[in-house]
Amino acid sequence: MVLLQFLDCMISYETFLNDVSARIVKLLKSDKEDPEYVSQRKAFEMFGRRNVERWRKQGKVIPCKRPGKVEYNTSELRLLQRTIQDYFD
Repeated sequence: MVLLQFLDCMISYETFLNDVSARIVKLLKSDKEDPEYVSQRKAFEMFGRRNVERWRKQGKVIPCKRPGKVEYNTSELRLLQRTIQDYFD
């Protein structure tokens, strides 16, 4: 049996994989209704205006500009939402 050692405990590799796969399935289910792209207004509603503007300023997300429209890739915004941010960048 393979064990993984963390600072506070040891768990089996199988338990670790089961936990990771369960989390992935949960995230896939929660995101399956998301459109591929959202308008800037919708992105501000979903993720917060300041967050989207900060991510854009830091170059972490690049908007897709179309005539009369600014859109963002929803999956990129979701990834940034789930990533621990360094607000002092």
